[in-house]
Amino acid sequence: MQNTENLLENQVISKNLEELFKVGAHYAYGKSRRHASAKPFIFGTKNRTEIFDLEKTSQSLEIALDFVRTLAGEGKTILLASSKPEAKETITMAGESLGLPYVAGRWIGGTFTNTSEIKKRVAILVDLTDKKAKGELVKYTKKERLLIDRKIAKLEKMYSGLLEMKVPPAALFVVDSREESIAVVEAHQMNIPVISLSNSDCNLKELDYAIPGNDSAKASITFFVGKIADAYREGLKLRVEKAAL
Repeated sequence: MQNTENLLENQVISKNLEELFKVGAHYAYGKSRRHASAKPFIFGTKNRTEIFDLEKTSQSLEIALDFVRTLAGEGKTILLASSKPEAKETITMAGESLGLPYVAGRWIGGTFTNTSEIKKRVAILVDLTDKKAKGELVKYTKKERLLIDRKIAKLEKMYSGLLEMKVPPAALFVVDSREESIAVVEAHQMNIPVISLSNSDCNLKELDYAIPGNDSAKASITFFVGKIADAYREGLKLRVEKAAL
């Protein structure tokens, strides 16, 4: 029985490593850009580019996914965030498909630490969108409607992903913790655990669940965000199954 379990575990690890290699998750930066905390996760160097130890990346990923499944199973939410152009589409798709709050663009300072102001902005967006849908803006002049449309577009760009954030999330997931340093700091201030796909230039020690890997290539980002989304779905499914017992 033990041998069978070990065999299955090895097959899973082998498959994960193959997938990680396929999407280029092993590419780190050059040694000169490496943060000291990333050193234990570096396997070697090729053409002056450091290479992540994908076994360690896979292990870190599984730990993070277990945490995500647990949160979903408890009915808790995760906020997904990244300002990277390569991550915008996959972050948006994951957030909308799961009904999770997300920020696919510049992080708005105060998202965690000044929620009252964020809620006001979201309320304005909801109100204007609702009035437009009901045709209640026809009473305004053409110029006034144009200005209102511009305001709606601006608010949508900044806050549309936060419509689902009714309460502070139980965790924050970011792509590139160095790029999203403000979000990470805010999360720490509010005691919100941080999960992050982070390259070798990031401080992995400041993260609760660091996933060392390529946070620049679209294929790699899409793979990791997809894994986080799948784990959350699995947690939700288990929650439903338990409730039905």
